[in-house]
Amino acid sequence: MEIGSIFIILALLLVVGLFVSRPFFDSRKELLISPSDQADHERSALLAERDRILTALRELDFDYTLGKIPDEDYLPQRNALLQKGANLLRQLDALQPDAEAGDAESRLEEAIAARRIEKRSLSMGANGHAGAADAPVKTATQDDEFEVMLANRRRVRQEKAAGFCPQCGQPVQKSDRFCPKCGAKTV
Repeated sequence: MEIGSIFIILALLLVVGLFVSRPFFDSRKELLISPSDQADHERSALLAERDRILTALRELDFDYTLGKIPDEDYLPQRNALLQKGANLLRQLDALQPDAEAGDAESRLEEAIAARRIEKRSLSMGANGHAGAADAPVKTATQDDEFEVMLANRRRVRQEKAAGFCPQCGQPVQKSDRFCPKCGAKTV
């Protein structure tokens, strides 16, 4: 072998070795987490914990309404979850920038006003006042759009539903004279 080809091979091995070992030298930089990244990570963890507690509260309330949980167990569990949730919200408020802290009261007032509007609209739809059966219910917040759509869908479904087929048990509508599945007379 010629000496030039040996130098080229050694140079190539040196470049490959440096490329492969680069993560070992850069690992110290990755371990140093900036304070903003750490705050974002902590906030994300708190938001995930908040969602977990909200889900646990919903499940607890649902199980209680089904009668799976007795009264003496329900109240202590609910109070413990509410206390954890309140502590998490305090921690989240501490991590929020000061500009948003002053808006917390106004955001709460807006949410309460939107709920009142929604309840008023839903009660008008149930009572039949002001042509509420024709117009869909609308609210001011985007968070409640799904709930409004769901309430409208339930209202429309209640107007159409007439029960179940006495023969096969499939749901039938008011306009159906015969079951769409088995053909049995529904009237």
